[in-house]
Amino acid sequence: MAELVPGSLAILSSASEQLRSRDTYFPFRQDSDFLYLTGFAEPEALLVLVPGRVRGETLLFCREKDAARERWDGPRLGPESAAEHLGLADAFPIGDLDDILPGLLEGCGRIYFPMGRYPHLDRRIRNYLQAIDAAPGNRGVPDTVDLDYPLRELRLIKSARELRLMAKAANISADAHRRAMARCEPGLYEYHLEATLLHTFVDSGARETAYPTIIGSGRNALVMHYCSNRAQLKAGDLVLVDAGCEYRGYVADITRTYPVSGRFSGAQRALYDIVLAAQQAAIDQVRAGNHWNDPHSASVEVITRGLVDLGLLRGEVHGLIETGDYQRFYMHRVGHWLGMDVHDVGDYRVHGAWRQLEVGMAMTVEPGIYVPADDERIPVNFRGIGIRIEDDVALTRDGVQVLSASAPRAVAEIEYTMRHGGDLMTR
Repeated sequence: MAELVPGSLAILSSASEQLRSRDTYFPFRQDSDFLYLTGFAEPEALLVLVPGRVRGETLLFCREKDAARERWDGPRLGPESAAEHLGLADAFPIGDLDDILPGLLEGCGRIYFPMGRYPHLDRRIRNYLQAIDAAPGNRGVPDTVDLDYPLRELRLIKSARELRLMAKAANISADAHRRAMARCEPGLYEYHLEATLLHTFVDSGARETAYPTIIGSGRNALVMHYCSNRAQLKAGDLVLVDAGCEYRGYVADITRTYPVSGRFSGAQRALYDIVLAAQQAAIDQVRAGNHWNDPHSASVEVITRGLVDLGLLRGEVHGLIETGDYQRFYMHRVGHWLGMDVHDVGDYRVHGAWRQLEVGMAMTVEPGIYVPADDERIPVNFRGIGIRIEDDVALTRDGVQVLSASAPRAVAEIEYTMRHGGDLMTR
């Protein structure tokens, strides 16, 4: 409310149900901004914020109770209970929107809403404004302003409660990674590891994944967003597992890479140690006052130097960085914002400059090395190896906190878990 100018109005729509096939729908997932502001997890709803007076008014329009529909689709909160349950000023049936909202808009100087996100909301506001403009004696049509920016800025800085939910999502996800690691062996298929991850998520109270799970064994690890997960795990290969759950609206995003047979080869370990060192160098740069690009720059320098030491890159380190030659092996940035969305909202640059890191920000740190499989300039024992190590970190008043630290990361931890982790599968 404090971010809105006096005499304005903010309108935000819930997400819509999405058709999966014929008359079957995907499980409903609320719009993250709407969930952030309301905690309301039903479709066909609209939030209206009216700043002013002492605290302003928060109004919700939602579906009415309907015993016949609820018998098929489950209970609805209904406007009678919504205001008290959600801590809002008032709630009304969604069917009353056209009777109530135009009156709120009259005399309003500015309307904030997420332009272009929901066509039905754009159309509704356009119709209201046309009616206001056509009315005799109208006092002018309100300006329209995109609501995305102020919401991005609010969501970028997490509260202590938000970070606790993110830590819970990370702990569940880390446990799932440990169990998948313990189960891994030659002859299984990538989807068997996926099944272990999903079972752990759901069994721990996190029924949704944060994004499609990636289980890339062998050369499949070279595909950034590989999610077919159908190949057989082969002795001697690595498997890259990128998976995280969603818990009460907040997500985790963790990647671990480990040997299918339980022990790294010499070439695999040499590359893995470089990626691990690059990740630690990046995490060390997650400090208040540093810039968003500082962790990435640290990871690039460590990876480039390591590849030169192994002979996979030739030249002077800083020259290879300046020309971008290292991107043959490391083509993505070291991380992204994390929160209610896996690639969470928030600008990385402000007025053309890299953003400064602040307490309350949360992000991933995920360097990788991906060695082309068919490049004859590369020694055979390195070809086709893909490695990424990803953790979720938060910047707190006490410094950086690695939310996903309980997922084995060091070579010795991984190999031990794969040898002795069988008891994980019996709990």
